[in-house]
Amino acid sequence: MINWLKKHLLTVILVAGLAAGAGLLLYPSVANYWNSFHQTRAIMAYSDAVSEMSQEDYTAILDDAKAYNKRLGKSGIQWNMTDEQKKEYNKMLRIDGTDVMGYVSIPKIHVKLPLYHGTDEVILQTSIGHLEQTSLPVGGKSSHCSVSGHRGLPSARLFTDLDRLKEGDTWTMTILNETVTYEADQIRIVEPKDLSTLGIEKKKDFCTLITCTPYGVNTHRLLIRGHRIPNADGDANLTADAIQIEPKYIAPFLAMPILIALLVIMIISTHRARRLGMTDNVTQYLQSRDLL
Repeated sequence: MINWLKKHLLTVILVAGLAAGAGLLLYPSVANYWNSFHQTRAIMAYSDAVSEMSQEDYTAILDDAKAYNKRLGKSGIQWNMTDEQKKEYNKMLRIDGTDVMGYVSIPKIHVKLPLYHGTDEVILQTSIGHLEQTSLPVGGKSSHCSVSGHRGLPSARLFTDLDRLKEGDTWTMTILNETVTYEADQIRIVEPKDLSTLGIEKKKDFCTLITCTPYGVNTHRLLIRGHRIPNADGDANLTADAIQIEPKYIAPFLAMPILIALLVIMIISTHRARRLGMTDNVTQYLQSRDLL
């Protein structure tokens, strides 16, 4: 074994280097695909759970959420929630069999992500979270919900392309079978602790998307606020799309067999070249001894 390694050390080093490089090249795409797969599965599981609800349970959950927003619209956002308020919040929009409270769809940047309660780092590493002090994402007069997501993670794109949104672009919030559409009307960059634009305005129905900026530096926050508009296709039912893979994520998987084939060819060629080299040496030796 040791002798074999000595003879093929260069080949082993080249193969190991190529494998390591391929791994580093493929990791972001593979990891993002894996997360996208699980995000889609979460939405599908949510869809199944909603479809199995009784009409009484469905109505009760939705009515409780709207009543919650109505109370918050009168009292205003409480940025320092008590334990009792957090307990009440965590009960809102809870459906047996899933931790998802709905999902967000942003057509312009091809984003569809499950939405969870709160903004704990565990949630933000793989999906997006609802800012727990703000209105629930079911809309209503005098409401303002806010959702937050990371950008620039090597394992998931999430809100990476959020800065591509312009005023007039739209997104939807789907909760249960209810879909609410928002149109961007204000884009701001603020300090991380600046909450001044997230407050509730009387008779207004707002939703704000939040992420870090500048990309890779993350010293500030990008806030894209939208006001509610009529749905383009009327009321939409919650139907999880089939799992889709973007072409840019397919390319690495197609490239892997090619890379492996090239590695095999390189090993065979190197081995053959060495055998031919040994044959030439033997021929030269025999010729020098007049044996050929």
